[in-house]
Amino acid sequence: MRLSILKFLFSLFLCFFTAPNVFADETCKPVGLKTEYLNNPLGLDADHPRFTWYLQDGRQGAKQTAYQIYVGTDSIALISGKANAWLGVKTASSTNIVTYAGKVLQPFTKYYWKVNVWDKDGKQSSSAIASFEMGMMQSTNWKGSWISDSKGRDVKEAPYFRQLFSANKKIKSARAYIAVAGLYELYINGQKIGSHRLDPMYTRFDRRTLYVTYDVTTQLQQGKNAIGVLLGNGWYNHQSTAVWNFHEVTWRNRPAFCLDLRVTYDDGTVETITSDKTWKTAFSPVILNSIYTAEHYDDRLESTGWNTPEYKDTARWKFVYLRQAPSRNIVAQAMQPIRDIEQIPAKSVKKFDDQSYVFDLGRNISGVSRITLKGDSGTIIRLKHGERLYKDGHVDQSNIDLHYRPTDDKDPFQTDIYILNGKGEETFSPRFNYKGFQYVELTSSKPVQLTKESLTGVFMHSDVEPIGNISSSNPTIDKIWAATNNSYLSNLFGYPTDCPQREKNGWTGDAHIAVETGLYGFDGITIYEKWLADHRDEQQPNGVLPAIIPTSGWGYSWANGPDWTSTIAIIPWNIYMFYGDKKLLADCYDNIKLYVDHLNDVAPTGLTSWGLGDWVPVKSVSPVELITSSYYFADASILAKAAKVLGKKDDEVKYTALANKIKNAINAKYLNTATAMYGEGLQTELCVPLYWGIVPEELKAKVAANLAKRVAADNYHLDVGILGAKAILNALSDNGYADVAYKIASQETYPSWGWWIVNNATTLYENWNIDSKSDISLNHIMFGEINAWLYKGIAGIKVDPAQPGFKNVLLDPHFVVGLDHFEAKHNGPYGEIISSWIRKKEGVSYHVVVPPNATATIKFPVAEGKKVYLDNKLISSLYSAEAGSYTFEIK
Repeated sequence: MRLSILKFLFSLFLCFFTAPNVFADETCKPVGLKTEYLNNPLGLDADHPRFTWYLQDGRQGAKQTAYQIYVGTDSIALISGKANAWLGVKTASSTNIVTYAGKVLQPFTKYYWKVNVWDKDGKQSSSAIASFEMGMMQSTNWKGSWISDSKGRDVKEAPYFRQLFSANKKIKSARAYIAVAGLYELYINGQKIGSHRLDPMYTRFDRRTLYVTYDVTTQLQQGKNAIGVLLGNGWYNHQSTAVWNFHEVTWRNRPAFCLDLRVTYDDGTVETITSDKTWKTAFSPVILNSIYTAEHYDDRLESTGWNTPEYKDTARWKFVYLRQAPSRNIVAQAMQPIRDIEQIPAKSVKKFDDQSYVFDLGRNISGVSRITLKGDSGTIIRLKHGERLYKDGHVDQSNIDLHYRPTDDKDPFQTDIYILNGKGEETFSPRFNYKGFQYVELTSSKPVQLTKESLTGVFMHSDVEPIGNISSSNPTIDKIWAATNNSYLSNLFGYPTDCPQREKNGWTGDAHIAVETGLYGFDGITIYEKWLADHRDEQQPNGVLPAIIPTSGWGYSWANGPDWTSTIAIIPWNIYMFYGDKKLLADCYDNIKLYVDHLNDVAPTGLTSWGLGDWVPVKSVSPVELITSSYYFADASILAKAAKVLGKKDDEVKYTALANKIKNAINAKYLNTATAMYGEGLQTELCVPLYWGIVPEELKAKVAANLAKRVAADNYHLDVGILGAKAILNALSDNGYADVAYKIASQETYPSWGWWIVNNATTLYENWNIDSKSDISLNHIMFGEINAWLYKGIAGIKVDPAQPGFKNVLLDPHFVVGLDHFEAKHNGPYGEIISSWIRKKEGVSYHVVVPPNATATIKFPVAEGKKVYLDNKLISSLYSAEAGSYTFEIK
């Protein structure tokens, strides 16, 4: 009997370890379980969180025919199918996004969940168990008080806070909940808690304040414990002076925080240690910190062990002051945090003398530098960060300090100041700041000896998962793709920004231009959901939005026409298209409606000149009215489609009519129907109406032909600004001129994306002209649509509006002249989509992967005399594919 058991176990061993691919191919398993698009999140406030998953199933035609959700507080019971919170019914559906519909979820409670699915053959399989934990859920559940020190908002030194407490019983678990007006670092028993940077994320502080939850079980100890908090200013207490007047904002105050440390003991009792008036505070060595400029740190002032139980308070430690909460709306920060993502060693260093060095990272990044060195106590180190060098090799900030308006020389732009303690090797990196830079110039008040290993760059950004990849036979295209990603990530810090150095502002126009590039490349839904909540906070009662969000109040009267603030409609619609999730669209519906109604009030004819138009054009300037009215049309169209999705039939009829009125008004004024020409026939004038669907159907081919002729007349180079750059490649490739679009995209002479690349760009620039006198940041995302176009216009991976979330993938590849190979991969909600082609002597081989539980509609670009074959069988040039892997031959 024992021998038989051993043989059986050995056969199982062989099954699992010698044939894993067979096992994977023949089974269906739900994997990738997320709650609110996060992995096992802590501290949620959502009453009805969303559950998502996808299938791991390599079989052709793999799909889900039914699912059943289990949610409970007992993970062991869940394994056996018992769920005390929600036992969902078996539901015949292929959906993989489900909203919780069980018992009322309780604060501070950990829940476990799993999903059972039934595959194409009706066979059941079960997922692994995932978890989520509820947070405060309501502001009334906070026990702590808001505290700060007694100093005013203009005091430069950052404050430390500490508190001791004793845990006299065995600890089962512990959670720290911290809400902050400003920025913070949290410590327990000397250990920094978490890997987040620049928490909490920036919001309109007087309307919404975020809190973060940490599992601190392992950091606590039975007996005496110490909690430490270091506060920074962030955007809450903006002291640096610049054109956007953040230093004058009404919410500005000395940073403050509220903390609840909730300890659950083995005996089931709960103790909450809170922020209250018994805490103590003192100045830290951070003698200045500005999210906009830099950080200054005097290491001679460090109080070693200040955040440990053993530390003895001195007379300089004073009791804290109670403070009013910045807002009454304290909500969970349920999103991917900012983190240190990549450590970048200096590529080279140039030594001018023993007190002056310039380090080159070899690439442009957002983040901070970290310096390690030795020197005498009191030695002052200045670290000046910039994107360019003067001819003499020193750092040149003239392209990025344009909008800084300093009142004195005490707060130099992008220049950290570190004062050595003289106690051996020291390392400094700022806590409450980030910058945009490639070069760091170090100057010292006394001689120091450094090597290129002395400095490291730290690339920081919101830690969104990469879900897209591009590779091709053209190295320039691949470098453009990488540079665009670098700029996108450099401008993702809990909200999308324009640039990481000069502004750090949430410019709305830049964000809607780049949203598809972001969503093809990265899983960024939580960032956009947070930022659209910022929109809802900032919207005026009449519907008006500011040009930058969040804002100090600047931007309500400049740059906020529909060509910019259409973010309120464009981004929720794109989230719905890419994820198949209606929530953000529903959350923003009333705001979109309010906004469109305001536009209708101020532009009753359907035409408006409210806006900036095609910003930073090459040479030709298109009419502002044509461009911004096109975005008004886009907003009305999205509102009508959203009404249909959400079942609001009256609104669908109303706003469809409005969209048609705007379209007709644009065409009546700007379209010459005899020549199929808009305006003077400039690139932007032609491509924007094509891209947004304004051109009458019967004239699309002629308008597209005119656009292609115009591009040819411009020697296949761009003559557009940022809104034209959003439209032009798509307008061409969607209307039969993909080869022309590729000629533009692959150019390597001015003006073009490739022109930047051959001039050593590692990020995208703000201006086509590298030597321009203005608008010359070297890390902007506003020309970033090209990455989305690579997925759409060459690989042909597109969303199907009738089945969003890539439930049905539209594949419309273009085998453009000039490329021998192109491959795009995108991990959508159902799994990895691959569209890859390679040119061969007899034709083109086209490889496709359709993820499980999805389908695809493939439109082959078949040249005259060519046909499409699958497995050596002739097929139609329009092919419907179920899940699986395919290789087609076009010959």
